[in-house]
Amino acid sequence: DLIATATPLYLIQAGETGSSVMPGYLDLFIGYKGGCLGEVSVLALSIGVLYLLIRKVISPLIPLTYIATVAAITAVAGQDPLYHILSGGLFLGAFFMATDYVTSPLSRKGKIIFGIGCGIIVVVIRRFGSYPEGVTFAILSMNVLSPLIDRWTHRRVYGMVKKHA
Repeated sequence: DLIATATPLYLIQAGETGSSVMPGYLDLFIGYKGGCLGEVSVLALSIGVLYLLIRKVISPLIPLTYIATVAAITAVAGQDPLYHILSGGLFLGAFFMATDYVTSPLSRKGKIIFGIGCGIIVVVIRRFGSYPEGVTFAILSMNVLSPLIDRWTHRRVYGMVKKHA
């Protein structure tokens, strides 16, 4: 059976936060909500995240700063941060897309800057844009800046003597 319905982020953007149409936290966590296939169940995504973290395939630094930034900004803006984390593709994007080896920064500081930048862009798109999601756009925008972030946060080795040619 297929049910077509508005996504929770669209309902927030439309101003229906107090309506009975809004799914609860448990529905958001399990995946009983509208959304794209693969992003709706935070529970299923968490199982995949646990596997990747145990196998040390990904570093949790980018996803945690990404999600924490979205939570902090939405809390300051007077919205429910947990609702923003559980609805939409934030969890999928933070753990499975933003941690790509090729397009994410290499240094620890760079990863933190990358996660914060993604979080800021997501909140700006969700709050002020006409598109209710924004996770993919945020990651792609920060991927463009990734080489510059790597250059700014590159660790310089001190105490090395240059060899004369």
